[in-house]
Amino acid sequence: MFENLLYQDAAFLLADDIKNKRLPSSILLSGPLSSGKLTCALEIARILSCNEPSFEKKGRWLCDCPSCRRQKELLGTNVILAGPRDCSLEILAATRTFLDAGANNYSHLQAARYLYIRSVRKLLLRFSPVLWEGDDKFSKLSPLVEDINEQLERLNPDFPVPKNEELSEITKKILVSAQKLESTYMYDSLPIEHIRKASFWARMKSVGGKKVLIIENADRMNESCRNALLKILEEPPEDALFILTTASRGAVMPTILSRVRTYSFTERSVEQQKEVIERVFHDKAEKGRGFVQEYLQTFLPVPPEKLKETAEFFYGAIRENRLIQINEIVKKCGDFEPRTMFKIFLQGLMEAQKNPLEKDENSGRNAEVEIKNICALRECFNNVSVYNQKPAAALEKLYRDLAGIRKANLF
Repeated sequence: MFENLLYQDAAFLLADDIKNKRLPSSILLSGPLSSGKLTCALEIARILSCNEPSFEKKGRWLCDCPSCRRQKELLGTNVILAGPRDCSLEILAATRTFLDAGANNYSHLQAARYLYIRSVRKLLLRFSPVLWEGDDKFSKLSPLVEDINEQLERLNPDFPVPKNEELSEITKKILVSAQKLESTYMYDSLPIEHIRKASFWARMKSVGGKKVLIIENADRMNESCRNALLKILEEPPEDALFILTTASRGAVMPTILSRVRTYSFTERSVEQQKEVIERVFHDKAEKGRGFVQEYLQTFLPVPPEKLKETAEFFYGAIRENRLIQINEIVKKCGDFEPRTMFKIFLQGLMEAQKNPLEKDENSGRNAEVEIKNICALRECFNNVSVYNQKPAAALEKLYRDLAGIRKANLF
């Protein structure tokens, strides 16, 4: 069990609890970004659905029972995945691994195919009809989901991998649709209706084993959503398992924490993360790129360093009271597609406004001003991620807001 979860002691605790039937109905996987929490959650779902009759072999990654085969492709009907996540980086990295695997042996090619399919379906699972049917947006996002699924059918593991040109065409089409789906319809905070619909789904009688509801970034739910989740955790269905993940356990509502068993994940060392990169993506991390998150960011169309340089230029214009062309900023940043680049740009702005050179006696830098700047940056992020405002419009407003804060502080 958990052969694909590296360097996490939580794997041994979970395997022991599963074997001895001590796994509770609600658990929390808590730990840093890129520490394997979602991999673990999906593995729990696969292990619990495994049809292998041998107790000793049950739940192994190489199990070839029909249920495990479907779960490896993330096609299991008894799993719902919800919660915000930046999926584009993993899809980009998995695409490169898959396209390059043709030069390697057959086992590498098959592993790369599974990696790619899973990376795409981690996005698609969040747009399940179970969660979205009845939503005004469902009819608009459904064609994108259908387009991606049609292309994935061409990569069915039961058939040979398409040749180079055809494979490149398939992955390009999937990437375009996936980025549009994520940038337009991915939420930053889980909608309460999704919790309600998932709760109803979890209470329906299962015909194929235990149902598993995975909620990523459970700390990013609003109060009404947390309360709705709490209700079902207080009286969980008998044949359902709830798996929450978080990078910040302290931000999870205490009453929710009291109803889950926490399994803690730790920050892997740089060498361990390099091994993860090599084993998962069949690639060697460059010097200074030993962390998984940094490695994934190298696949962005605009490097993080360039995004942060542009953010410094943006804030420099505010500091020097210069007018700038916002459209040019957006163009330099590749139209902020995928949207995770917008987040990196705002992080660069945060760093720029904390520049020690700003702290002179005339600028009057203080905690109150920093808080106002942070609020303006958060509003800008929400305008794009929650309200689907165009980045150019959001940055126009941010420029005015930050300039106004600075002007009020100077005079």
